[in-house]
Amino acid sequence: MGIFITFEGGEGCGKSYQSGELYRRLLANSTPVLLTHEPGGTLLGETITKWLKWHKEFTLSATGELLLFNASRNQLCNEVIVPALNEGKVVICDRFSDSTIAYQGYGRGLDFGIIQSLNRLATDGLKPILTILLDIPVDCGFARKDKTNQDRFEAEGITFHERVRQGYLKMAHNEPQRFFVVDATRSKEAIADIVWQKVYAELAKYK
Repeated sequence: MGIFITFEGGEGCGKSYQSGELYRRLLANSTPVLLTHEPGGTLLGETITKWLKWHKEFTLSATGELLLFNASRNQLCNEVIVPALNEGKVVICDRFSDSTIAYQGYGRGLDFGIIQSLNRLATDGLKPILTILLDIPVDCGFARKDKTNQDRFEAEGITFHERVRQGYLKMAHNEPQRFFVVDATRSKEAIADIVWQKVYAELAKYK
């Protein structure tokens, strides 16, 4: 069985860059690795992503978001993540089920029990062994973003994103054995080194 690592965090925290940088370092280290992302990562998932983030023709409820994210997640697990783990690969995923707890739970206010039940159903109980949380103040994160082309979530108010950030920090506090919190206001080079040291030490446990 392989090793499952996820990246989480609010808008502008640098997840995409850091997950890609970790992927490149693992490749350079001759480690079998796969990089994917949520929502998306499959043909179905990319279609759902357009509905979730970009379509303006209809109004999507918080419950609708929850169900669509988990439909995309289920396809990603079955088609991409689990097969790669069964091949013994390190799988890196830019967002996973913790995003749903943060955004639809803490952000939207949906019932946590329902969210967790749907997450378990969609993933068949799969959880990462390491979740790297890139924590950044909301205003700093948005200062990095392109404000001319915001998706539905980026366009939410500051108070929504503050709830999301605090939700992530609560999750990290509740599961310190899985979450690794990194100050995302640091330079991307410094963050990449911190992440690499943590992941390298984690991988050594499985050799």
